[in-house]
Amino acid sequence: MAAAEAAGPLGIIAGSGDLPRFLIEACRGTGRAVYVVALQGETDPRIVTGVPHAWCRLGAGAALVDTLHTNGVRDLVLAGGVKRPSLAALRPDWRAAKFIARVGYRALGDDGLLSAVVAELEREGFCVIGAHEVLDTAALPEGPLGNCRPDADAAADIEQGFRLARAIGALDLGQAVVIQQGLVLGVEAIEGTDALIRRCAALHRSGPGGVLVKAEKPGQERRADRPTIGPQTVAVAAVGGLQGIAAEARATLVLDRDEVIRAADAAGLFVVGIRAP
Repeated sequence: MAAAEAAGPLGIIAGSGDLPRFLIEACRGTGRAVYVVALQGETDPRIVTGVPHAWCRLGAGAALVDTLHTNGVRDLVLAGGVKRPSLAALRPDWRAAKFIARVGYRALGDDGLLSAVVAELEREGFCVIGAHEVLDTAALPEGPLGNCRPDADAAADIEQGFRLARAIGALDLGQAVVIQQGLVLGVEAIEGTDALIRRCAALHRSGPGGVLVKAEKPGQERRADRPTIGPQTVAVAAVGGLQGIAAEARATLVLDRDEVIRAADAAGLFVVGIRAP
């Protein structure tokens, strides 16, 4: 406890999804204090109930940095999804505007922008760490989770999906694709994985369902936007008619592994960690 207190609160810049909640729970388990910057329009308000926090809009760079410093944050995690707004919607303050002018907001893909954000936060004196360093048991292992396993046809879709996921990742687009019987139903872009699955549900062919494949982008900034799956991913995949989820082993975070396994087995879905080709 003394060591946790001496380290100061873990700062969490919280976007959408469950990852911020799991980080908060992990810190509670170790006795480390947290301070959350909740992003307006992204963070679930329930996550910060009873937790020291401040709300901040995405373009308010000065307020974000100042509140973290004021609350004694040094170690900082970027957690959860953030919809990338247009410059007009971002309404950058002076600090954010200087950052945008320096890095070239329009020219950068998502990972390029996140890498630039991490570097900027480090220039401000923060130590940016990855969510996986807090959730040290969350990495997806190689092989299947649960009782369901891909058959030969699904394995072929997974192999094709990894090649495609690597290709779109190299272009700094998304991390995920959906393949069914050798057909590419969709690739992830700005909408995120859950929306990709829902979009592909309308394109579902007869026969065995498609496979969601997620992979880390080549050269990705591993302290931000790691490939992540959780119970919500399984639930959306089941509703979307998929037969399984394959993700890059050791590079993908699994939130609530026990519940992922239970939900996947109940839905008859496989979840498998695949070694990067």
